[in-house]
Amino acid sequence: MATLFTKIINGEIPGRFVWADDVCVAFLTIEPLTDGHTMVVTRDEIEQWTDADDATWTHVQQVAKTIAEAQQAEWGVPRIGMLLEGFLVPHLHIHVWPAASAADFDPHAPMKDVSAERFDAAAERLRERLTSMGHGEQVAGPGPLPAKG
Repeated sequence: MATLFTKIINGEIPGRFVWADDVCVAFLTIEPLTDGHTMVVTRDEIEQWTDADDATWTHVQQVAKTIAEAQQAEWGVPRIGMLLEGFLVPHLHIHVWPAASAADFDPHAPMKDVSAERFDAAAERLRERLTSMGHGEQVAGPGPLPAKG
């Protein structure tokens, strides 16, 4: 059975994508800790990071770092949070989010009732920043996600 993330990648469930390549995609989480909170997710269903081959794991980390650099530049924060957990969705993903203080690191305190407009604005800011950093070919959305390969 397909994971929730596979359903998002396949367009069965909507997602606010900011990145797409042949190995992974990145989209905003619906339960953000801060504006711009993004998940980098492998296209293939890999249960956890220790199951990924070295090339995939290295690539996903590099994309997470690129997203983090864009978030830090766009939101002007002193730190970027990163979390690997995977208990709710057994599909390799890295959470990456802008953090202004230690309070932004509580995974049990996501923002509530975030408007669609606020999500869309955060996604667009991140897309624009990634494009300005030279990653236009990988920037995804809005609209249907480009197919793998």
